Amino acid sequence: MSERIYREVMFPQSPEKVWRAISNSDALADWMFPNDFEPKVGHQFSFEVPTNPKANFEGLTVRCEVLECEPPCRLVFSWSAGGAVENTEVRFQLEPDGEGTRLIFEHAGFDLTHPHGNQAFKGAEYGWAKMLKQLLEVVTELTA
Repeated sequence: MSERIYREVMFPQSPEKVWRAISNSDALADWMFPNDFEPKVGHQFSFEVPTNPKANFEGLTVRCEVLECEPPCRLVFSWSAGGAVENTEVRFQLEPDGEGTRLIFEHAGFDLTHPHGNQAFKGAEYGWAKMLKQLLEVVTELTA
């Protein structure tokens, strides 16, 4: 069984301004994790997720590849972190909405039949909720 995380987030800024926050390595590091991202189809990159001793989490490296990159509206990359999170996909779709932007976010392909599948899915749900909130703050700062 495969599960997905789906969120819609509204931004008062234009798609071009939101695009900057999801397609620039430094901006991604501000709301996600340190990375070596480049907005080019086929580019392989990684996110370095830091340790969190309070949660008994040792950190990890997420391996990714840019699958689609259509500025300023669509970014898709693979997301593999080992174990229950292999070959999943992260999608950002930006749509104009009045004066602002609707971000349609999806992280799909979780294998809930894996022994740690549910735990990985719940951890990703928590992490994306936190990161998407931080994304709102970063976009606001980039446009201030």
